[in-house]
Parts: sequence; C-alpha cells; structure tokens
Amino acid sequence: MPLPTTPSEQFLTGLPKAELHLHVEGTLEPDLKLRLAQRNGIDIGQHTVEEVQATYQFHDLASFLAVYYPAMNVLVTEQDFYDLADAYFAKAATQGVRRVEMFFDPQAHTSRGIDFATVIDGYSRAAYDAEQRHGIDAELIMCFLRDHSAESARDTLEQALPHRHKLLGVGLDSDERGNPPEKFAAVFARARENGLKLTMHCDIDQDNTVEHIRQVIDDIQVDRIDHGTNIVEDPALVKKVRDAGLGLTCCPMSNSFVTDDMKAHEILNLLHEGVKVTVNSDDPAYFGGYIADNYSAFARATGASSSDMVDLARHSFEVSWVSAEKKEEYIAELTAYVDSYHEN
Repeated sequence: MPLPTTPSEQFLTGLPKAELHLHVEGTLEPDLKLRLAQRNGIDIGQHTVEEVQATYQFHDLASFLAVYYPAMNVLVTEQDFYDLADAYFAKAATQGVRRVEMFFDPQAHTSRGIDFATVIDGYSRAAYDAEQRHGIDAELIMCFLRDHSAESARDTLEQALPHRHKLLGVGLDSDERGNPPEKFAAVFARARENGLKLTMHCDIDQDNTVEHIRQVIDDIQVDRIDHGTNIVEDPALVKKVRDAGLGLTCCPMSNSFVTDDMKAHEILNLLHEGVKVTVNSDDPAYFGGYIADNYSAFARATGASSSDMVDLARHSFEVSWVSAEKKEEYIAELTAYVDSYHEN
C-alpha cells in the first residue's frame, strides 16, 4: 500500500529508528527527580511534581545548563543511574527506537563526589538489560564537559579506560562559548588510539560556529557531528560532509528552546542535498518531546513527506556505530515496516 504524502503521527511513532543524540541526564522527568530526591533524603526545595516541573524554565543554552546540572544532584547511587537510563529506554521503546547511542556526563557527577564506577556501572547495566527489557540495542558515549579544562577531560578519559568495554565512543558537550573543539584535540586523539569513536557538539548559532564545524571535520576528524546545522552557512563544508557520508544528529525541538528557531527547514534542505542528517530528542524531559515527538514536530514545521521521514530514519541507522550486518538488519526492518504499513 503506498504511503500517504503527509506522514501521520501514528506512522512516525512506529517508524523504526535509532536515537543518536540523547543525553540520559536530560531524560530526568520531574516525577523521577522527586522520587530520587525522596529516596536519597535530598531537599530540592520542591515537594510536588508540579513544583519540580515549574523549575524547568530557560530561554537559551546558558540558562538551560543552569537548570540542568543542579537537577543531577538527586543521582547518588548506582541504582539511581540505572533507574534513570531504564526509564528512558522504556519510553523510547514506545516511540519506535531500536538502537540508542546514549550520551552521559561523568564529570557532572564526579565533580560532586560520585565515583566514576558508580556512574558507568549503573548506566552500562541498564544498557545491557535494555535488549531483554525493552527490545532496544543500547551503547554508551561518554561526553566531556567543554567548559571544564582539557586536563579534566584527560583525567576523565584515564578513569574511563579500565571500563573501555562499556563504551562505544566519546563526545563533547556543554557550553561552547570560548571552548572550541581544538581545546580537546589531544584528549580525542588518545580516545581514538584506544578504539573509541568520536563525536562533538557544534551547537546552533554559537560564536564561531562554522569554524568549530571546520575544526571537528578537518582537525579532530570526528566520526559524526552533533547538531551542526549551521553548516548551511558554508557550502564547501556541506559538500565535504556529504561526500564523506558524515552524519549530523539534529534536534529540532531543543533548537527552538535555545534559539528562536527549530532550524527545521535548514535540516530538510540538508536532507534534500544528500547530507545524512538525523532527528533526535537531545534532552526530552526539558524540551517537551521524545524522538517521535521530534519527528512529528519536524514534519509539521516543514511539510516533509513520508518519504523524507523514512530517509531520516534510514540515515539514523546508516550513521550509527553498529556493524554493517546490524545496519542491514535494521534497514530491512524499516523497509518491511514501510512496505506493510496501513493506518488503523
């Protein structure tokens, strides 16, 4: 049965997809935050879910981070980290997610006295259980906080190397102002030497954003770029990522919170130019939508066709860091879904 030109929410929710830009700490929903605070005897200053929800207010990247990091204080034990990741996997399973390559920020926890092993053991145990519990293949990407020093990133990598088998890759996130990719070149080179994949955030509409994108492509030589939508400002860079098949992990709904624009039309234009853009949810507890919500919001904003949305889902598997064999399996599942789809 041919697909309708305009994709429905039902179609987009069930569409098999990979999530490649997801901060697990950004999935801390108000009810879980309150429950963990109570479990750990932490006074967060709120006593109802509604009161916690009211604190999730921000207008740009800096104000978001000012809310985001203090919220993590409720994460104390290995079980807390497990429960946070497991709650995300349960939600993702209802949104067509088959594969997750999930960011986590160890420095946000070790800097407040939590052992590195507590963090990674909780998350990795949840990722290991995700296949059986939720039908999701999950792996971890450890991010460095770019507003910390390069020395702190190096020390974090050294802490991580004994846990190398629990990691898929490394990334770079947090406040980009004054913290260019080149600041962390040596740390990322060491990560690559140890067999880890590389990705870096190039957040939208930041100072020197196009130069930062150039650095991650030419100097760091990442395997993927997170956000990166401002690449449209440099056609030569667009051609370079297209020719290399380098993936961009875009997040429409979060874009509209940290700037005044989803950048949806830029993402669609990149898609039509042959760039392997993907759509993801970033920090869904804060930005009001998980991955299927982002697919739907993107389609509404752009008028993207069902075929466009299938291409986005296909790209998510193509630029994921799974084996070629697994990619073929996921794309076969996607093709079967599209071929047999009909509205209820």
